[in-house]
Amino acid sequence: MEDTRPPGKTTVAPDVLVEIARMAALKVSGVYAMAPVSGGVDRFFKRGLNDGVRIKLEDDVVFADLYLILESGINIREVSRNIQQNVTRAITEMVGMDVGEVNIHIENIAYEEEA
Repeated sequence: MEDTRPPGKTTVAPDVLVEIARMAALKVSGVYAMAPVSGGVDRFFKRGLNDGVRIKLEDDVVFADLYLILESGINIREVSRNIQQNVTRAITEMVGMDVGEVNIHIENIAYEEEA
């Protein structure tokens, strides 16, 4: 079978990967919001700091850290697994890149205000 693609290549800006990861995480039931990236900021992780996402690329493999606020009363382990699967699937399907890791960092729980 002959490859019929025209010559050239496609590059994906890290900001695109940040947005894909962010949107995929927010679609998961139990996610309340993204949290600002906490802790010391490594100079290699400048993108996505305010979006709750750190993206690192190594040999065209994506490594993602997501910082999240979850809804109260949910199973954190189950929601975390769903986020990992959703983000991995979104990156793989949308840009065709392999995903090495999707690390979940729960920064807070959104409790309803008592009236």
